[in-house]
Amino acid sequence: MADMESSLQEAMQIEGATGVALVDYTSGMALGTLGNSKDFDLTIAAAGNTDVVRAKLRTLEMLKLKENIEDILITLSGQYHVIRPLTSRNTQGLFLYLVLSKGRANLAMARHKLKTIEEGLQM
Repeated sequence: MADMESSLQEAMQIEGATGVALVDYTSGMALGTLGNSKDFDLTIAAAGNTDVVRAKLRTLEMLKLKENIEDILITLSGQYHVIRPLTSRNTQGLFLYLVLSKGRANLAMARHKLKTIEEGLQM
């Protein structure tokens, strides 16, 4: 079991990771971030992605799908943005947000590692 800080540090060890945040999608607030750069504000990105998560959850509800979102992938020309809503009882309403450099990342391995980090995260 890992706390938030060590989980974020572990996510930054993923090949190609340039930033990670743990976000509360009910408030849009980033509870923790690592890897901010001067040209990419993780706090703003985290807040903006709460709308993506909320919209997808509403869509699943309208469609009456009894599915859980494993992750949401946004592919940019030079980056992957992976959003992973957390599902354990103590982390509901939160998501992990991982930014990867497209040229250095192995997307399948990053998704697998993010799942492992989620499973170990204790809040």
